[in-house]
Amino acid sequence: MRISTETHYASRLLLDLALHAERTPLSAGALADSTGIPLACVEDVMASLRAAGLVSSGGGAGFRLGSRPEDISLGLVLRVMDDGIRLNHCRSVEDRCPECRKCRTKDVWAGVIEAIERELEAITLADLMGTPQPLPDGVQGRGGAVR
Repeated sequence: MRISTETHYASRLLLDLALHAERTPLSAGALADSTGIPLACVEDVMASLRAAGLVSSGGGAGFRLGSRPEDISLGLVLRVMDDGIRLNHCRSVEDRCPECRKCRTKDVWAGVIEAIERELEAITLADLMGTPQPLPDGVQGRGGAVR
């Protein structure tokens, strides 16, 4: 499994907006400068995030978060940008796979995907900002500010 460049950029841009909430709105140029992401990519990713309601913009003034940092999870970012997790072709073309009904591994892979999704849902922008937020029972962050 690979996270797309767009999803990676989206998480970085959203985090930058959250960290600079007192200075928002931030222009695409300012976001490009502060994150090191090429301006054209910032513009493309922000258009997707705006369409999903994760950021808002007004009249060329720049971008701001569309929700509170604790309400934006990495799982949500992944769903918006990549339409979720796919470890194999089964998840997206299940009804077309001739082996689906007799596949002995599909339930295992589905469980792995669900576990990854739970972990990503438990990590929010607030966690990445270093704002302690309780994670669901049994979920432990993996270092840094994520707890």
